[in-house]
Amino acid sequence: MASSSAADNLAGNVTESLTEDGPQDAHRDNHTHRDVNGGWLRPAVFGAMDGLVSNLALITGVAGSNVSSQTIVITGMAGLAAGAFSMAAGEYTSVASQRELVLAELEVEREEIRANPAEEERELAALYVSRGVEPELARQVAEQLSRDPELALEIHVREELGVDPGDLPSPAVAAVSSFGAFAVGAVLPVLPYLLGTERLWPAVLVALAGLFLCGGLVARVTARSWWYSGLRQLVLGGAAAAVTYGLGSLLGTAVS
Repeated sequence: MASSSAADNLAGNVTESLTEDGPQDAHRDNHTHRDVNGGWLRPAVFGAMDGLVSNLALITGVAGSNVSSQTIVITGMAGLAAGAFSMAAGEYTSVASQRELVLAELEVEREEIRANPAEEERELAALYVSRGVEPELARQVAEQLSRDPELALEIHVREELGVDPGDLPSPAVAAVSSFGAFAVGAVLPVLPYLLGTERLWPAVLVALAGLFLCGGLVARVTARSWWYSGLRQLVLGGAAAAVTYGLGSLLGTAVS
């Protein structure tokens, strides 16, 4: 009863404090954070960049060996299909494996809470003490939270594994994001050829513009400078295209 009364008094004091501070914070705007879990952002961004750079490099490498525009189109479309399916399969397997590992660890922790509730409660209290909470208050908080096994499980998993069990990434979302983003990125270098050009430089310009645009869009999400991110992607993609074009020229000359 003493513990319950202390907890009730604590809650009352916190409520009074919030009420007293309420008028001062009434006009404070709530802030929101960006999605940092990477459920869709990471595979989508990585897929688009990879599609642009890899297919641009592939096309310039083939074009450097002086093949026909029809061969370049076939090569580019084959690279698009192969890369998109590879990205989707890789992302699905990676995220699914990660999710299965987390779910397995959830079951381990759930069984520990079921088998040794007192020990898990002490562990939770010790965790709060290590964060600077007074021991008695930490014990009261751990006791109250442990009354709900699922809530206790969620807190243990967040603290020990660093994941939110209610917000695990979806393998399907990761796979679809990767496939679609890679395909969009990879089609840009091929697009000028599909529209009738027989020269390489329009494809390179379109691809580099796409890389700069992607870098700028990523900057809007990550709060980095748009021109820095755009130029970084443009330089990296241009370097890859230049190297593969040189290799294609050398190999084409050697084979011929």
